[in-house]
Amino acid sequence: MEATEVKPLEGLSEKIFLDRYARKDADTNNTEVGDLVLALTKDDPKFPAKEVGEVIARQGRNVTIKLRSGEVIESNLDKLTLTKEKTPGELWDRLAKAMASVEGSAEKKKEWEKKFRYILDDWKLVPGGRIAAGAGASEELTLFNCYVIPSPHDSRGGIMSTLSEMTEIMSRGGGVGINLSSLRPRRAIVQGVNGSSSGAVSWGGLFSYTTGLIEQGGSRRGALMLMINDWHPDLLDFITVKQTMGQITNANLSVCVSNGFMKAVKEDLEWELVFPDTTEPTYNETWDGDLAKWKEAGKPVKSYRTVRAREVWHTIIESAWKSAEPGVVFMEYYNQMSNSWYFNPIICTNPCGEQGLPAWGVCNLSAVNLSKFYDADKGDVAWDELGTTVRYSTRFLDNVIDKTPYHFEENRINQQGERRVGLGTMGLAELMIKLKIRYGSPESLIFLDKLYGFMAREAYLASAEIAAEKGSFKHFDTEKYLQSGFMKNIVSVYPEVGEAIRKGGMRNVTVITQAPTGSTGTMVGTSTGIEPYFAFEYFRQSRLGFDKQYVPIAQEWMEKNPGKELPDYYVTSMTLSAEDHIRVQAAIQRWVDSSISKTANAPHDFSVEDTKRLYELAFDLGCKGVTIYRDGSRNEQVLSTEKKEDKKEDKAVANEEKTAETVAKEAIDTALAATPAPSTKVIDKEYKRRPQILRGATYKINTPFGMAYITINDLNGAPGEIFLNVGKAGSDVFAMAEALGRVCTLFLRYGDHGNKVNLLIKHLKGIGGSGAIGFGANRVESIADAVAKALEIHIASGNDIPVVQVKSHAAAAVSVPSVDDHDHDGHDHDHAEADSKDICPSCGSFALVNAEGCKNCTNCGYSKCS
Repeated sequence: MEATEVKPLEGLSEKIFLDRYARKDADTNNTEVGDLVLALTKDDPKFPAKEVGEVIARQGRNVTIKLRSGEVIESNLDKLTLTKEKTPGELWDRLAKAMASVEGSAEKKKEWEKKFRYILDDWKLVPGGRIAAGAGASEELTLFNCYVIPSPHDSRGGIMSTLSEMTEIMSRGGGVGINLSSLRPRRAIVQGVNGSSSGAVSWGGLFSYTTGLIEQGGSRRGALMLMINDWHPDLLDFITVKQTMGQITNANLSVCVSNGFMKAVKEDLEWELVFPDTTEPTYNETWDGDLAKWKEAGKPVKSYRTVRAREVWHTIIESAWKSAEPGVVFMEYYNQMSNSWYFNPIICTNPCGEQGLPAWGVCNLSAVNLSKFYDADKGDVAWDELGTTVRYSTRFLDNVIDKTPYHFEENRINQQGERRVGLGTMGLAELMIKLKIRYGSPESLIFLDKLYGFMAREAYLASAEIAAEKGSFKHFDTEKYLQSGFMKNIVSVYPEVGEAIRKGGMRNVTVITQAPTGSTGTMVGTSTGIEPYFAFEYFRQSRLGFDKQYVPIAQEWMEKNPGKELPDYYVTSMTLSAEDHIRVQAAIQRWVDSSISKTANAPHDFSVEDTKRLYELAFDLGCKGVTIYRDGSRNEQVLSTEKKEDKKEDKAVANEEKTAETVAKEAIDTALAATPAPSTKVIDKEYKRRPQILRGATYKINTPFGMAYITINDLNGAPGEIFLNVGKAGSDVFAMAEALGRVCTLFLRYGDHGNKVNLLIKHLKGIGGSGAIGFGANRVESIADAVAKALEIHIASGNDIPVVQVKSHAAAAVSVPSVDDHDHDGHDHDHAEADSKDICPSCGSFALVNAEGCKNCTNCGYSKCS
């Protein structure tokens, strides 16, 4: 168990390590020359930037820092993060000692500190973010990433109590899951106040709004999952709530679907939406959101509405197709498979969906880095070393339960009663590339079954071994435990697991969870979770602009094989079919006793019917949940403003213009007033309406945010209308580009006071963003700069349709007179991966991608789920 030589962290990896996981000194007055620090180099409240550097001089509170780039900057103590740990080795030492400290004797502490240090070395085991940041660093920091709290008691006081619990957890950095099914439906009678309820969905809006406040005010963003059961009368309102702007904006949504509902869908049966009779005398004392328990007690249920199951299912599918939400969790099946089925039912999942939990349950997560277990000599998995790492990692996570502080007594009682742990993986895609196995192929499904089956066996044998030494979890019942759906499966393949449990017991109710690992996976430089790589080449922001970067394993192959295409086993999220994603998820789900955070990426032209088949395939294959992300998907609000029906187009545009004119009129008047006009000319403030037909040209220009399609239509011989398509529909990039086009159009059509086109070019030209693309005259600084260049080309060409080539170091862009080479949403099919990106809310770069059921930044490591 000798330590291996570890490559130092560099660039983004080092920055993530120092910012999120290395131990800090909160008192920057202790800063000395030679200290390694994170310096705030861009003091922007929305898009701050930090860089790694060494303090080379200090005078009072002022310091001089030499950055990793070699640049020397002046700063002060208020803008520094002072790190006590500078290398991963120091982190590993701290974690190994902290986790071994709960062992019962000095000999055991020494033994397990050495073993834990071995699995942490070279990132073989990558602890969850809260464990890495808190263990051994503070007795106050929780080591759990996420929580599920009980469904709210159906009263104003109960809702406020849940809100308080959620706020407390989020303020400490934890994500929260809440099932809203305990709340009475909209318009239900509330006898105590002689009124009616606003409904479960409206209260979900309160939880969402509060999460947004925590996101704005805290150092870590709040993360919230809201769920509702398929029998609830507010089900349809919940499914479609995000199609109404502003109601729920800071939460992920999922519907808890039962086996009975899926049967009704397949057989085209009616489905009853019901809720307990709130006039039942014991309602306030006994109702907790568990409808099955309520019925079993013989208590009355009121039917609110009967619908066709297929119509509800179609609504779920159509909404997911439009906006990637709601997700679906097959909750009845989940509980049938759950090892805690007999004492602690699963009621909700954490925000990323990988951990189904009971009330007051917690996530206790770490990941085995599979990329470290390739035996190059044998061309195979290093099975023995992997088995050892899994066994030691299981004890590592079990010790977390005794090491972490508990800020809520209910969490302590629940977790110490079931000792739930979640060992997952990262680096799967990298390992499969090394093995030359194509992700999603039939061969890969066989391999995945073997790999994850092996890991499950080792983890369960380890937990049984710990139970024999330290005792089983409090609620362990041998026969009931072995009756769960998961245990029946694993024992049928690995009977030695059942034998070990009968002999020694079981330390942990569950052992395996597959989390996204977005930030930690990016830090250690491998593929995240069980996902394929999002892309093998991407643009990385630097001081020189956006530079093309490559995933190391792909770059190494290309350097060894210049001029050749990557082999077919190098696949990305968008080159796989959505069915491939689901089949991989199902193959792994067989061996995961909790659940999986996984996104099934689908192309933009994936239909509603395709989505329906995908969701039903997931159910049939035994997935516990499913989330789809269709490239370019967007919500109903955006779709409603983009109608292209010929007979209604002009009316729709007129309505849009009228609304926009009201909003923008004052700003435009101000701008016009500031523009000198010839003294002999009277300023005309008339707004020019759009005629039935306009002629113009579309210019295709590459920008730092992807390919822009800029359509300029002429009105009375001069530009009078601008349309902008950049990025995927529904993204922030797309929205801001569309807004820019509308405002430019309003400006051009409002009044006649001289050469407004040149004025518009003057104010847009040269506006810079976080990077640029191209060189010299062809350099494009931003989308606004691209509009200015298109206008210059347009007015220079007169009435002719121009053909212009705008070159850059990244791609050639040729203007065209129509949009035939891209679809109606402005997507250039040659740039699908670029179109799948969005603006990162942390660093502001164009590097936010959808993966593992979450949004992750490939530039700064930001993760919506962390």
